[in-house]
Amino acid sequence: MDYDVIIIGCGVIGADCAYELAKYALRVGILEASNDVANGTTKANSAIVHAGYDPLPGTKMARLNVRGSAMMGELCRKLDVPYRNNGSLVVSLSEEDDETLRELYARGAANGVPGLRLLTGDEALALEPNLSPGVRGALLAPSAGIVNPWELCLALAETAVRNGAELHLSAPVTAIGRIENGWMLCTPKGRFTARYVVNAAGTRADQIAGMVGDRSFAIKPTKGEYYLLDKSEGSRVDRVIFQCPSKAGKGVLVTPTVHGNLLVGPDATPTEPENTANTAAGMAFVKASAQRSVPGINFRDNIRNFAGVRANSDHEDFIIEESAVAPGFFHAAGIRSPGLSAAPAIGPEVLDLLRQAGLELNAKAEYTDSRRRIRFHELSEEEKNEMIRKDPRWGRVICRCETVTEGEIVEALHTPIPPVSVNGVKRRVGAGMGRCQGGFCGPRVQEIIARELGLDPTEVLMDWEGTWVLCGETKGGAKA
Repeated sequence: MDYDVIIIGCGVIGADCAYELAKYALRVGILEASNDVANGTTKANSAIVHAGYDPLPGTKMARLNVRGSAMMGELCRKLDVPYRNNGSLVVSLSEEDDETLRELYARGAANGVPGLRLLTGDEALALEPNLSPGVRGALLAPSAGIVNPWELCLALAETAVRNGAELHLSAPVTAIGRIENGWMLCTPKGRFTARYVVNAAGTRADQIAGMVGDRSFAIKPTKGEYYLLDKSEGSRVDRVIFQCPSKAGKGVLVTPTVHGNLLVGPDATPTEPENTANTAAGMAFVKASAQRSVPGINFRDNIRNFAGVRANSDHEDFIIEESAVAPGFFHAAGIRSPGLSAAPAIGPEVLDLLRQAGLELNAKAEYTDSRRRIRFHELSEEEKNEMIRKDPRWGRVICRCETVTEGEIVEALHTPIPPVSVNGVKRRVGAGMGRCQGGFCGPRVQEIIARELGLDPTEVLMDWEGTWVLCGETKGGAKA
């Protein structure tokens, strides 16, 4: 298949690049190694929209963080993605932290972060009474927020597909070769050609770069472990609570989520790209660290632990550039925190690089730049009754914890990027995200997937390829 631009990877960065490119009269292809979008770092992170005081002034990271954070609210409004501008506090717990707060304030001012204020300990406690009584002060950043990262990625990718971009799932790139006027990319789904390629492969970006002879950077995958607490703890704090950052990262944070839960984490441990296992040591560290800033957290209300892998690199800044050794091949790599915050600005940045390299951009006469999703539990009683009158499936609650109906699940299964797994449904409509974590609704979701997609129940996956929920017998009688 021949394209003007191929994007490798459909996490939030690749999806935003596709979203921007799909506005123009171009043939755009997206190659994603997993069987769903947002199935790597994008689905397992802190879900924070950082204000932009942490990156060093003058870096791409600083510029794109502040710009992306400013763009996030409007983007989420257009694409109907849960977002909340709740602000953040970086708390000081020592004299050394006091100095760090002053440095962060100066850095944020240089980066153009709006509304920053240094608070006394009493002022911080007045805003967040559940902070440690030992808090000496805090940096308030009112432009920070929280978002649903996997739904943002899905919304960007869906919008791109609705506008003509072509997404190829389960298509890991295995080789890349130079051809006349472009590139050939080999995958298990076949060969694809393009004039330009954007490498947004996350934790595998250095391996993709190596396929074109570019060894200018190395990804250093770093695992972060988290607690997700029940909604009973969701009001423990109102803002994102950071501790002062160190060389290891921004430290363990405590934050509400857009779904009403409380999220605590992460630590930072060098790892392999696919290692998302939780460890006793990691969870103990996260718990002890969080209690320094918010001591009253009731960890008995934990409903899930998870881990994500960040695409840290051996560069101090984002790697957003045309390859020096492979013209026409572009990197959007090493996008570690605040990558999610910067994502709305990274797509336009890559677009500008492609334009400078000779890609002709002619805006489409017709372009759908919005998306809406019906969330049954948010409707008025009149609206709920109207939905049920039209289709009784909207009145059948499948997920009790999150009040997700069969109508929502069926609708998700017939979208431009339909889920192919139980967890894919979970990421789209929230079934299984509540207190019981799918213990009640999981089998029903599986039945609906099989029915709507015409699958045998043993073919339904829990998540990525090979994670079958049920097993049966092969024709030869052996267990499968």
